[in-house]
Amino acid sequence: MSETTYPGGPPAGTSTGVPRLLGSPLEVGGVVLRNRIVSPPIERNYCALDGSVTERYIAYLRARAAGGAALLFTEATYVRADGRGRLREMGAHDDHVIPGLRVLAGAVHAEGALLGVELVHAGRVAQTFVSGFQPVAPSPVPCEISGGEMPRELATQEIGEIVRSFADAARRCVEAGVDVISIHGAHGYLIHQFLSPRTNLRTDEYADPVRFLNEVLVAVRNAAPETPLFLRLSAFEGVEDGLDADATRALADRMRLDLVDVIDISAGSYEAGEWIVQPGEMPRGVLAPYAARYRDLGKIVSVAGRIATGEAAEAILQAGDADLVCVGRALHADPAWSRKVLAGEPPRPCIACNQGCIDYHPTHQPIWCLANPDTGREWVPAPPPPAARRRVLVIGAGPAGLEAARTAAKRGHEVLLVEEQAQIGGQYRLSARLPTRAEFGRLLDWYGAELERLKVDVSLSTRADVALVERIGPDAVVIATGSVGATPDIPGIDLPRVADLREWLAQWLDRSPAVPDEETVTVWGADRVGVAAADVLAARGARVLLLGAQPELAPEAGRREKILVVPRLRANPRVRIELGATLEAVEPDRLLVGRVGAREWHEVSGPVLVSQGTVPVRPSLGQGDWKTYVIGEASLGTVHVPTVVAGGPIPAGSADAAIREGAAAGQDIG
Repeated sequence: MSETTYPGGPPAGTSTGVPRLLGSPLEVGGVVLRNRIVSPPIERNYCALDGSVTERYIAYLRARAAGGAALLFTEATYVRADGRGRLREMGAHDDHVIPGLRVLAGAVHAEGALLGVELVHAGRVAQTFVSGFQPVAPSPVPCEISGGEMPRELATQEIGEIVRSFADAARRCVEAGVDVISIHGAHGYLIHQFLSPRTNLRTDEYADPVRFLNEVLVAVRNAAPETPLFLRLSAFEGVEDGLDADATRALADRMRLDLVDVIDISAGSYEAGEWIVQPGEMPRGVLAPYAARYRDLGKIVSVAGRIATGEAAEAILQAGDADLVCVGRALHADPAWSRKVLAGEPPRPCIACNQGCIDYHPTHQPIWCLANPDTGREWVPAPPPPAARRRVLVIGAGPAGLEAARTAAKRGHEVLLVEEQAQIGGQYRLSARLPTRAEFGRLLDWYGAELERLKVDVSLSTRADVALVERIGPDAVVIATGSVGATPDIPGIDLPRVADLREWLAQWLDRSPAVPDEETVTVWGADRVGVAAADVLAARGARVLLLGAQPELAPEAGRREKILVVPRLRANPRVRIELGATLEAVEPDRLLVGRVGAREWHEVSGPVLVSQGTVPVRPSLGQGDWKTYVIGEASLGTVHVPTVVAGGPIPAGSADAAIREGAAAGQDIG
C-alpha cells in the first residue's frame, strides 16, 4: 500500500528508511531520553480497584520499555478519590500505591527506559458509581458523554485542597522513583474545565482560567523540585463554544511555563472525542501543525495524534514541529514498535480501529487490541514449546487463518496455507478497501510479510478438498473458511434487485459506477458493515435508505469507532435512516417496511443490499487422523442484531475474535 504520512508529505531529504532524529537522545530537565519516542498516558483498566498497579500492568509497560521506547507514561492517574474516572484506573491518591509504583519504576528502569506519571482529577466527567463521590467541577455544567451527572460547584476554599492533592501525588511519585511527572490540562478534565469558558462560569478569583492550573504547577514543582515536568494541553477543544487553537495559545502565554520542561500537545474534549483519539480516516501526524505554534515559548514540545509509523514520526521531527513524538496506539499494537522502526523493520501495525482500546475504556474491563491478540497478556507465561514439529494445513486466509498460520509457523511447525481467492484477507479485505478504513490494509500487508518471513507455503486460488488433504497428509487442519451472507426468507428475496451487501459492494468498488439518481440503494441491516457501506455509497453521491431493526446504528460498534460516520450519515440529505424497522417484502419498485405495529409500502427502486448476518462455510474434508480446528466465522457465523453491544465481550464474527481464535489454534497445535 502507499504510505500516507505527515500532512503535506515529509520535508525534502527526510529519510523513508531508518529514522535519524527519532533515534537521537534528548536531555529533558536533567534526565536523558535514549530516543524521541514517548509512550503517552493510555488508560488500560489493568489496575486494582484501590488504584494500585498489578502484575499485568507492570508486564505491559516492561514489554514496551524492552521494546525500545524512551519514556513510558502510566496513564491519567487520579490524585484524589473523587477525581477517579475508571474503576481500574491507576491512582496516586494515597501512600498505599507507592510500593507497587516503585516496583513498576524498577521494571521500566531495568529495560533502559524512564517512567512518567500523569496526574489528573476528572472533575465533572467522573461518575458517582465509579468514585463513590458526587462529581465536582468549576461550575455545575454536566457532561452528557460521561453520564450527565450534575457536578457540584467547588467552593473557593476546596480548590486549594485539590491543589494540595496534586502536590501530595507528586511527592508519592518521587518517593517511588518515578522519573517524570505530567500535569493533565487537556481532554476536558478538571484543569481543562477551569481553562474553558463553557465549563468555567465562576465569578470569584478562579474565574481567571489559568489560576487553578498555575497553582497546581507551583505546588507540584515545590513537591518535586528536581523532577522533569510535562504539561499536557489540548490545542483546541473541538466544540463550537469551547477553546479554539488561538484562544488556547493565548492562554499559554499566561501559564507558569517557567516551571515546565515540556509542553505536550494533544487535542479535544469529551464532547469532541474524535480529537482525543483520532479515527483512521484522519491524516497521520494531524496535530503536528498545532504543536509547532508552541515552539516560540522556548520549551521542549511533544505531540500526539495518529503517529502510526516511523516515517510519520521522523517527518514531524525533521519539520521541527516537535522534539518528542507520543506514540500511543502503535505501541499498544506492538510493544517492540520503537526498536523495529529504529532498525527499519516493519512493526505489527495499529490500524486505528479504536475497537479494543479507546472504545473499551467505558467497560472498566482490561483493554485489548484487534491487531495483536497478545496485547494485555504480557503477564501470561508463554506456552511450552510443541512436543514435535507438525505438518499443519490452514484453509482460508482471512484474519483467523492468517493468524493461525503465523502462530503455528512461529512455533516451528510446517505450515501450508490454502486460499480459494487470488489474494489473502477474506472478507476483511473488503473493509480495507473502504476509503475510511485504508489503515486496515496495513495489517494484511504485515501478515503477508510475516508469512514470507516464516516460510509459510501459501497457495492462492486453490480450493481445499478431500484430495488435497489426502495428498498433504497433515497432522492438524485449521478450517478458517469464513461465512457467506444469510438470506432471510421474505417475499421477493430472489428478485434480481436483491443482493448480498458484501458481494455487491466488492463488485461496485471494482467498477465504481455512478448510481442513477432516480434509484435508491437500500441497505437492509444497520450493523457495522451496513453503516460502513452506506457511508461510502453516500460519499459517492448515491441516495441511500438504511434500514435496521435495532434502535441505534451499528450497536456492536463503540462510540469512537463511529464518531465521524454516524453524524455524517445523519447530516446527509440523500440518506434516509429507518431504525426499529423490518423489511417484510420486496417488489420490483417498492418495499414493505414494518414499524411500530404497522406495515407500509415504500416506493423505492434500485438495489436492495442485505446485511442480515452470516452463515458458516465449511468444506467437506472426509475423515482422517488429523486434529481439526474450526475457527472464525466458519465456526459460528454471525447474527444480524448483536446480543452483546460494544462495551461487553467481543462479539463472535468480529475481526478481533477471529484473530484471537487463530492465535489460540496455532498455539494449541503440539
